[in-house]
Amino acid sequence: MNDDAKSKRPHNLLEDQTLDRAQLETLAAGDKPFTLVRCDLEEVALSRLDLGNWTFDNCILRRAAFVGAKLEGSQWLGCRGGFADFTGSDLREARFEGCDFNNSNFRGATLSSASFERCKLTGANLTETKSMHAVFEETILADARLPGFSFRKAQLKQLDFQMADLRKCDFRQSVFEECSLRDANLAGCRFEGADLRGADLGGIQLVDARQFKGATISRDQAGQLLAELGLNVR
Repeated sequence: MNDDAKSKRPHNLLEDQTLDRAQLETLAAGDKPFTLVRCDLEEVALSRLDLGNWTFDNCILRRAAFVGAKLEGSQWLGCRGGFADFTGSDLREARFEGCDFNNSNFRGATLSSASFERCKLTGANLTETKSMHAVFEETILADARLPGFSFRKAQLKQLDFQMADLRKCDFRQSVFEECSLRDANLAGCRFEGADLRGADLGGIQLVDARQFKGATISRDQAGQLLAELGLNVR
């Protein structure tokens, strides 16, 4: 049976359980994906399991390891997963909503067409991810590592990149709405055609202003940058 057919089958439901790897292996061997509600998987090693199209609803996932796991089409709703490890996992078309994955590790993961909405990814590592068409909205990415990430032509709504590592990110033709780039590392970024009027540029030094070549900023933002030189803009 192909993946599309599998994703349309009804899920098995499991609620309020504390699970270990052996139990998850048994569940994953079945022919239907599971919905886990309020389950505790803290520190469980789930590496390389096939959990495609599973739903994790308000689960505890702190320090859980999903290294190399198959998680395409999975849903993560209101989960708490600080320091969870998704290194090299397949998260194509996964959906994260209202989750807290602070200091989580997504290094080398496939995030193509994945979405993150109203999530906390403070300190997360998204280095070397495959992220074509990934969507972030109303999400905290403060102090996160996203070097080389492409946000080209994206509508960026309420994203907090404060102090994030954004080196060589591609923001060309993107639109910022209620976002923060305060104190972010923007070395080598591209902003041609970007609309930065909805971004907090606090802490950006004038020497970094050349990164914004070709972008649109407001008069207030221009004055803020010039103020770094001690000039008063009237």
